[in-house]
Amino acid sequence: MIAIISDIHANVEALTAVMDDIAARNVEQIICLGDVVGYGPEPGECLDLVISRVAVTLMGNHDYAVLYEPVKFNVGAEAACYWTRQRLENEPDADRRKARWEFFGSLQVKHTLDAEHLNLGTLAFVHGSPRRPVNEYIFPDDIYNAPGKVQGLFDRFSHLCFVGHTHVPGVFLETPDFYSPDELDGVYEVDPGRKALINVGSVGQPRDHDPRASYVLVEPGLVRFVRVAYPIEPVVEKVKATPELDDYLGTRLLEGR
Repeated sequence: MIAIISDIHANVEALTAVMDDIAARNVEQIICLGDVVGYGPEPGECLDLVISRVAVTLMGNHDYAVLYEPVKFNVGAEAACYWTRQRLENEPDADRRKARWEFFGSLQVKHTLDAEHLNLGTLAFVHGSPRRPVNEYIFPDDIYNAPGKVQGLFDRFSHLCFVGHTHVPGVFLETPDFYSPDELDGVYEVDPGRKALINVGSVGQPRDHDPRASYVLVEPGLVRFVRVAYPIEPVVEKVKATPELDDYLGTRLLEGR
């Protein structure tokens, strides 16, 4: 069994709850699709937890923005990136500071995994899309508004591809179709002869109007969507106590938007 997490966004309460949930299951390894930082109040703590527990972590657009430069970010997201960078630079423990930056510098943009032991063939993992791994968004409405885009994405992988970035979990099919976890009763049964593009949702900032942290488990022949409740109010208060972070980055967590 493999656990796939994404879009933690410096929310250590959500990440801790998810890690505790994963620890209670028979999970072989954890894969993170990126955006460990950005938006939230505890980037260093989230980095330390990911470094210690996650087998593979990919580069998200916020990770890229903190390491290099935010591009096409709104004012609040850009300010959060600059604050995150300063927060990491100000870490008094030199070894910890170095380990965090070296980790950032080692992030890859795509990963593949042979999952024959799960009867799933080769799995692909990116943050955004198989076409533009770091920055491209794949929205549920794309099946209506941009079917050619969806087809182009499916041409880029062989069977299953896991993404994050939009913070909205669900399964895209080549038809094109999109199914939310609720429509699937939380489980997507994999068809060996059919491609699927699976968004795992967000650990630290869900946007599907469910405030619980989201991640997925890859089991023999299926993908299971998991939601985990966590204490949100302390995160809201930490955001409000940080002048450089817009209060909305905290209050939005209460409604999962």
